[in-house]
Amino acid sequence: MSAHDHAELAAARPDFAAIAAWIPQGASVLDLGCGDGSLLRYLKDTRSVRGYGVEISDPNIVACIRNGVNVIQGDLESGLSGFESNAFDFVLLSQTLQATRHTEPLVQEMLRVGREGIVSFPNFGYWKNRMNVLRGNMPVSEELPYQWYDTPNVHLCTLHDFEGFCRDLDVTVLDRRVMTGSSEVKLLPNLLGSTAVYRFQRGI
Repeated sequence: MSAHDHAELAAARPDFAAIAAWIPQGASVLDLGCGDGSLLRYLKDTRSVRGYGVEISDPNIVACIRNGVNVIQGDLESGLSGFESNAFDFVLLSQTLQATRHTEPLVQEMLRVGREGIVSFPNFGYWKNRMNVLRGNMPVSEELPYQWYDTPNVHLCTLHDFEGFCRDLDVTVLDRRVMTGSSEVKLLPNLLGSTAVYRFQRGI
């Protein structure tokens, strides 16, 4: 992947650059629900990470192989029992949290298998989403591109929701980046940010 490709990918998925900024060179990474392997390929090229992706879709498995990333076919809802405790420096869940049915055990498993976890997700509290709901419609946007009847998203949340979830699980948030497009949002992030990226670990 060329520098131009990296720039295009970072522009299309600004959460990739935010995630990469937290990962040191040569770290070991497990990318859950890795899709076509783009994030893992980006991290290999920019951070020289070692690791694997986990994906259930046959077409995405083929795409991962084409992207030159190590991939294991598996269902996240079945847990991560195939991985030893503390096997990775980071476990990633990029734009997949909202599509998981058993979110609490999955996050606990992320922190069993990895030293730290990183998740990114669309912020349902973003003002445009709130306006859609006030008008009587479910939001459809770049971050939430599905209609209500075909969406894989089952657990949409806001920044406040996720931070409360972490407190309930005794999970310590180490860092947070909230964005709209490629711009970081620091003022009223739960209202003005469309995408959130969190870095966390077991309670300390």
